[in-house]
Amino acid sequence: MISPSFLLGVLSLTSYALGHTIFQEVSVNGVSAGHLKGIRYPNYDGPINDVTTNDIICNGGPNPLVTPYDTTIISIPAGATVTAEFHHTLTSAGTSDGDEPISPSHKGPIMVYLAKVSSALQTSVTGLQWFKIYEDGLHSDGTWAVDTMIANKGKVNFKMPTCVANGDYLMRVELIALHAAGSSLGAQFYMECAQIRVTGGGSASPATVSFPGAYGQSDPGILINIYQTLTSYPIPGPRPLTCGSTPVSSSSARVSSSSSSRASSSTSSARSSSSSSSSRSSSSSRASSASSSSSGGAALYGK
Repeated sequence: MISPSFLLGVLSLTSYALGHTIFQEVSVNGVSAGHLKGIRYPNYDGPINDVTTNDIICNGGPNPLVTPYDTTIISIPAGATVTAEFHHTLTSAGTSDGDEPISPSHKGPIMVYLAKVSSALQTSVTGLQWFKIYEDGLHSDGTWAVDTMIANKGKVNFKMPTCVANGDYLMRVELIALHAAGSSLGAQFYMECAQIRVTGGGSASPATVSFPGAYGQSDPGILINIYQTLTSYPIPGPRPLTCGSTPVSSSSARVSSSSSSRASSSTSSARSSSSSSSSRSSSSSRASSASSSSSGGAALYGK
């Protein structure tokens, strides 16, 4: 007898090349910077699958970036509400495209990273140091960050942390589709980088990670069968920056199997292995409770 989970996996694989997405617009406190303004975007909506290549930084490679880059630098006050907007293709917004903004089968987490740069218009992205400011993964009701994004018509809302230092940054917005992640190189990474300038900020000096390097191909949040019953999900990468003891980036309350709370952002860039996955389960909770009107469930990570 064929199991329902097997059938779901097969159906998801059939949309492997159909349900792609592109991050292509930024709004600040509800005001759009304009379609494709200040974003380094590709001319094709395909994923990156290999986390060891430079294409994992800001896309490119099989999805060539459109050049010359737009010269807009998006000003974002610290503490502002930022909206990252995804669409299936560069022209699918507002259409009857069935995979707009992404195929519903492409479940997974959404994350936002920043890298401090001397100029947001610099063309090189290799060697940058990144810290996470937002993440959302699996919710307690079984839905994912991607489900929330689809319900919000492609929009992902998060706060720019109040303690981020002033200056120019590249803002890397990433969605990981896990519908085929049960096999190596099956996870699909969709990311683009926006050119931003933070104003009115603080003096945070967070620990950082590198891309490539922050993820391993066999990390438990990257090589995973999502068609099994999941009670938690380990979001790849470090935990988001926190300003003092107040969480600054969470679209829903975080829950894990441990009752104690992680008091500050974890910034390890070490790749997960079976032993590190085990150690996560015995470590303090990655929870930092925060609420969001855009998600009705609680995000789960850490096993």
